[in-house]
Amino acid sequence: MSFFRGQLANVVEWEEFRDDMIFWKWSNREIKKGSKLIIRPGQDAVFFDQGKIEGVFKDEGEYEIESEIIPFLSTLKGFKFGFNSGMRVEVLFVNTKEFTVKWGTKNAINIPTPQLPGGMPIRANGTFQFKVTDYLKLIDNVAGVKNSYLVEDVRLRITAILDQLLMKWITKEGKDMFNLQANSFEISNGIKEDLDMQVNSDGFEITRFNIMSFNYPNEIQDMITKSASHGMIGDMNRYKDVSMTDAIASGKSEGGNTATDMAGMMMGMNMAQEMMKGRNQNQPSNELGQNQGGNQSGAIPNFCPNCGNKTAGMNFCGNCGHKLA
Repeated sequence: MSFFRGQLANVVEWEEFRDDMIFWKWSNREIKKGSKLIIRPGQDAVFFDQGKIEGVFKDEGEYEIESEIIPFLSTLKGFKFGFNSGMRVEVLFVNTKEFTVKWGTKNAINIPTPQLPGGMPIRANGTFQFKVTDYLKLIDNVAGVKNSYLVEDVRLRITAILDQLLMKWITKEGKDMFNLQANSFEISNGIKEDLDMQVNSDGFEITRFNIMSFNYPNEIQDMITKSASHGMIGDMNRYKDVSMTDAIASGKSEGGNTATDMAGMMMGMNMAQEMMKGRNQNQPSNELGQNQGGNQSGAIPNFCPNCGNKTAGMNFCGNCGHKLA
């Protein structure tokens, strides 16, 4: 019974498929006569023997290995299944999609800058995309010693060298250390080229590298925000006037805040001056002349030239006793 069980046909397929798995190797098993190959969407099946690729099959579907696969293999075309024997060959199933990975610096990177002797401590985060492009390199350097490979394996490899590359390209392309986002495109392109060189030898390609944001320490971020707000104000005098008006209108100038209290006092003095100007302009000329120049015509003035009290035709001021006529 065990003899016949050993001769049963088998199915060559990706048995442990995961979205985050880059490849999975079907190996160390004998392909029997009548065996089938199943390729699912987003998969390539690579037949290889002793590190040499025999054939790559990309179209999804179910295939008879003896009649539809073996005739297309490079060195195994003459292989014939015997009664008691099968074909030993390894099959590498490759996930063909483009993988997207999030990254972020674990620790702050001190970027040299003249403004800060100890360097500018920053963090950064973003995403990168990669895919498999060279199956021969993949088999020679990775699949030859591993049965599977995950996206996490690539992420760990990338992040291990990312801090150094960030420092290199920020120093090279960062025109303004307080606004690195303005040069993020140039910095990203430089890092992408270096990362691509690192993983290309293993059959991978970095198709895109993005920096979403640069993060500064809170103290430096506050300075950047304050500097930006000042730069948006063209007329500082106008800004001061508006600030005073807003403080008074909101009632925040009362109590405890020296700056806003002073703003309210200055605004009140200015308003008083404007009111006095308006009163002087509206005052009758004869009254002004009498108040300022005294009684020159002999008539009793309406206001006392000494204290300004209204006299109403009296000979003496009822307030200070000054003689009016």
